[in-house]
Amino acid sequence: MDRKFIAIIPARYASTRFPGKPLAVLGGKPVIQRVYEQVSGVFDEAYVATDDVRIEEAVKAFGGKAVMTSAAHNSGTDRCFEAYAKVGGDYDVVVNIQGDEPFIRPSQLLAVKACFEDVATHIATLVKPFTADDLFAALENVNSPKVVVDKNMNALYFSRSIIPYQRNVEKKDWLKNHIYYKHIGLYAYRTDVLKEITALPQSPLELSESLEQLRWLENGYTIKVGITGTETIGIDTPEDLERAGEFLKQQSL
Repeated sequence: MDRKFIAIIPARYASTRFPGKPLAVLGGKPVIQRVYEQVSGVFDEAYVATDDVRIEEAVKAFGGKAVMTSAAHNSGTDRCFEAYAKVGGDYDVVVNIQGDEPFIRPSQLLAVKACFEDVATHIATLVKPFTADDLFAALENVNSPKVVVDKNMNALYFSRSIIPYQRNVEKKDWLKNHIYYKHIGLYAYRTDVLKEITALPQSPLELSESLEQLRWLENGYTIKVGITGTETIGIDTPEDLERAGEFLKQQSL
């Protein structure tokens, strides 16, 4: 069945670590423009959802589409639903792409789209396998959530801790002995499901781990997981922007 997909890119101006991040210039273009250009063309429609007129004006200046949303949202998921409700249209799936991911790849977006070939999918997300060459410190990084999946690639649990724990195996061998999955913060939701999950109260597991996707699992929603071998490069700080600039230069060589 052909499905219509709309991409929503939440972009806030206020940021504790990097105010004005969506408008920061990366290789001669605002970060938000680079994200938009990576996304448009993969989906039937794309919008930037923002709470700041400066971002709205910047998006329109480069020919993109923007929709103003409330400044009171607690998550990108909530902002996506308001934007989708305002835009309207007959879409089957809303895709939430973070506004600080200028190097998101079309292949990653297509992997998320493919999750909806399974009619049982309510929500889709993306993971990248850790490799045996990765440092153990990367695996235990609490800012990099891990995911365990079932045989059908549906998420069983997300955690900031290392899951599963390998009993009777030395930690130096954990990455060689088991495939761990790093969560990539890219989501897609069936439109009816998006409406439902934004009305749910925060759940105990979500509050414990500070991961909103646990609210969805606790309420019985199926989260299908797509796999990518490509590392994403997000921008959270001015230092990240400098590193992204160097990466962009290398890509242009």
